[in-house]
Amino acid sequence: MAENGRRLQDRIIDLIIDRGLAPGEPLPTEGQLVDELGVGRNSVRESLRALSTLGIVDIRHGYGTFVGAAPITAFTPGLLFRTRQSMQQDASVLRDLVEIRRVLEMSLIETVVDRADEDLVGELDDLVAAMESGDLVETDQRFHETLFRPLNNGIALELIGLFWTVYHRVETELDPPGPERAEICSEHRAIVEAVRAGDPVAARSALGAHFVDIEQRVARLGDPR
Repeated sequence: MAENGRRLQDRIIDLIIDRGLAPGEPLPTEGQLVDELGVGRNSVRESLRALSTLGIVDIRHGYGTFVGAAPITAFTPGLLFRTRQSMQQDASVLRDLVEIRRVLEMSLIETVVDRADEDLVGELDDLVAAMESGDLVETDQRFHETLFRPLNNGIALELIGLFWTVYHRVETELDPPGPERAEICSEHRAIVEAVRAGDPVAARSALGAHFVDIEQRVARLGDPR
């Protein structure tokens, strides 16, 4: 039964691709899908709901069903659940996520340095200043979004955002607590200064140092006390 449901979801996806429907464009009506796919109305509804959770379709009650943008963030609830479950045992999923995020950001930072301009550095300066007195978590997220914006790589930015969101949602469950605000701000300031100087080596070093505390805290999870 589940396999039949997956096949129907694939057929709906094929229909979207074959017709060249772009995000935001309407799908055929539920009745039209029933006729075209030769399946029951309930099966169509269940498949559309499943595709909606992945962001592939956008169900707007009272208006119809539209093609979704399928953002990577659609995987956040499942990944967050898996991460929190793992934290009750060995925190292996969280460690894997932090490692992937570190490798991804470290591999891209040199391109950021190469493409950075005065406007970008100015924005990063303002965000570090905001960290010192404002909402640290929210500003931290904006900092990383801004830092990697010169890449013009939407998938990379979504992945970084996904890993960031999951980590910070479970951060309060880490023990012991993380570094103080001043230390966090200092780490981000070092990244900005390296970007300002156009020094990719220093930028990689500063970004790597930013991950040290996170990795150490995660590594301590599950260790015998």
